[in-house]
Amino acid sequence: MNTNPTLKDIVLRIKELTHKTGLARSTIYDKLSPSSKRFDATFPKPIRLGMSSVGWLESEVDAWIASRALARNAQA
Repeated sequence: MNTNPTLKDIVLRIKELTHKTGLARSTIYDKLSPSSKRFDATFPKPIRLGMSSVGWLESEVDAWIASRALARNAQA
């Protein structure tokens, strides 16, 4: 997964992230919570934007989606 932000990297807010991934907001936060049965250590971590706001780097989200597609293809 690409973890090096670039100058052209776009920050996705939760609404854009749900649209891009097709996941519900609650599922995204479950994937981030180690105590959840849906926890996914490979899911991109949010970055803090302010006191109460976070976002996700689009390049990391794209890399995660690509890794899911590769995993699917490897199983076929």
